[in-house]
Amino acid sequence: MRVWFITGASRGFGALIAQEALAAGDGVVATARNPAGLAEKFGNHPNLLPVALDVSNETQAHEAAAEAVKRFGKIDILVNNAGYGLLGAVEEATAEEIEKLYATNVFGLLKVTRAILPHMRRQRSGHVINMSSVGGYQSFAGWGVYCSTKFAIEGLSEAMAVELQPLGIKVTVVEPGFFRTDFLDESSLAVSPSSIADYRDTPAGAMRDFAAGHNHRQPGDPARLAKSTITLAHSANPPLRMPFGSDTVGAIEAKNEYVAKELADWRELAVSTDFPKDAA
Repeated sequence: MRVWFITGASRGFGALIAQEALAAGDGVVATARNPAGLAEKFGNHPNLLPVALDVSNETQAHEAAAEAVKRFGKIDILVNNAGYGLLGAVEEATAEEIEKLYATNVFGLLKVTRAILPHMRRQRSGHVINMSSVGGYQSFAGWGVYCSTKFAIEGLSEAMAVELQPLGIKVTVVEPGFFRTDFLDESSLAVSPSSIADYRDTPAGAMRDFAAGHNHRQPGDPARLAKSTITLAHSANPPLRMPFGSDTVGAIEAKNEYVAKELADWRELAVSTDFPKDAA
């Protein structure tokens, strides 16, 4: 039996992945700020351990990890799922909004990961799955600050994959596109109230209207992503990056093509800054 530790398990991807893991016969440590509703959501399942966890609280993260190991004896899969979005141009976001977003999306992920890794190192096994976004590979107008948190997760995941591989621990960063979850609802998305008139007719302003109009009309099926995550976690050789959704695949292909062309156009200037090859 594999044991999952899932943050933000009360709704969205976290809840769906927890349900699929339980259905697969795995053990699940389902965490949420308020775990009271977790047992009600998942039932009185013998393989379920609901745990209170605010990911921004490092002490609580270590306590939750210890409780998981006490119950199940190990942690095989960490799913860093807790997080939320922030919509608005970069200039529109306040310092308070930015700091609060980073406290959950980046620093919270780090605190939980640091609490879980000692147990995985002791086992010499484990799989860290960090939930990023298509916005972790390509940034978009109106989502700059949010995307920056996901870019941070991508950078951390790349380094961790190299650092942890010799210790038997795998790392995958998951990049969902637009899925029909509650991500665009008020429960998961903060919209910067300090709207600046100059951005109204720019791509950043248009994104506010786009987000409002596409809530629950996204192309991705969350249930299929949850099932695919089980397949991913049970794989013997999981990828470093796992894009989910045709929109993510398209965005990655388009960005790769753009970067390759830009590099070719500016290659001569790029390499001109090296010392001459015959320099002492």
